[in-house]
Amino acid sequence: MWVRRLFSTFATGLPGLGLLIMRLVAGGVLVYRGVAGLMGVVSIGPTPVLAAKIVLGSLLIAGLWTPVTGVLVAALEIGIFVFQSEDPWLHLLLATLGICLALLGPGVWSVDARLFGWKRISIRDRRDRSDSQ
Repeated sequence: MWVRRLFSTFATGLPGLGLLIMRLVAGGVLVYRGVAGLMGVVSIGPTPVLAAKIVLGSLLIAGLWTPVTGVLVAALEIGIFVFQSEDPWLHLLLATLGICLALLGPGVWSVDARLFGWKRISIRDRRDRSDSQ
């Protein structure tokens, strides 16, 4: 219910598509970098940081708990940006995407929209049915 309080509507159309693309790109990069770090291809940080990247990236891709996930991504990437000098612009970009997604929401094509979005219930008029009999 708290996600509905944050976003009165979940963006549809082209804005919703833009949010989907932002989530897929940010989440995909996080998952890729986490897996690459676990395999030893890149040295990003300790295993818990890499696991956090994979989990948070997966949550962004799905669009689940997007406001919280976006803030956690921003905090993680800012921490890496401050304490590690390797590839600082990528970490700054991912932190910015996390903040933007936390503020804008996940869009209509997300698990959040399915779980917390407004539902439409159609109630037929009983008088229409009784008139036809």
